[in-house]
Amino acid sequence: MRGRRRLGGVVLGLVLLVAGATAGRAEAYTVGVENLDYLPAYGVRDGAYAGYARDLLDAFAAAEGIDFDYRPLPVPRLYATFLAGQLDFKFPDNANWAAARREGLSIAYSAPLARYVDATLVRPERRGQPVATLGTVSGFTPWAWMARIQSGQVRVLENANFTALVRQALAGRIDAAYANVSVVNRQLDQVLGDPGGLVLDPGQPHDASAYHLSTLHHPEVVGRLDTWMLANADWVAQLKQRHAVEKGFDDLD
Repeated sequence: MRGRRRLGGVVLGLVLLVAGATAGRAEAYTVGVENLDYLPAYGVRDGAYAGYARDLLDAFAAAEGIDFDYRPLPVPRLYATFLAGQLDFKFPDNANWAAARREGLSIAYSAPLARYVDATLVRPERRGQPVATLGTVSGFTPWAWMARIQSGQVRVLENANFTALVRQALAGRIDAAYANVSVVNRQLDQVLGDPGGLVLDPGQPHDASAYHLSTLHHPEVVGRLDTWMLANADWVAQLKQRHAVEKGFDDLD
């Protein structure tokens, strides 16, 4: 009998020890992110995820006892991996992106983490002029221009990265660049040293929307993120301003 009691005590002790270790362990989730330099919104630099999105999600995770494992993937592979249910979360995401691939899936989206503007940027002297050649970054589709592209009015030239795209527009080898305004402004200000070298042309096609965090598996965590952002709205606004992540919206007015 004593042996049984002693064994029972050992088992109970092990159960309590495991339970205690589990209780002290942070929730751990994988976040699929785009493996590219899209700063200031987000980007992968020297193998590490960085930018506004990293600062925001890390602050939320720290407050909620969560451990986010950021997994950079090429954009096509990121879509396939996330939609196959192999990631806990995807950022950035938007219900309007690749909408046909989402049919039949129950995806939960957070409130907007940041607004963005994809727009037509030109040299200041070309503002308001017709566009015949439009530059983009390889892999990105200028949806706002598709009608004119398909009709043959506009020819698209792709570039390997944002720096190459901005250089091409500055040199006048294309009439305009179609890209994220905050990303282009960072290239102009910090990389190429030519602030204002390209400006948004509000009369040309553009797309203004927002970035969201999405999930197939954890809508309750998305709900917690929404609540946290509301409770820390002033801090989130300051973070957006510090990163200049929403630059471009004022130019559309």
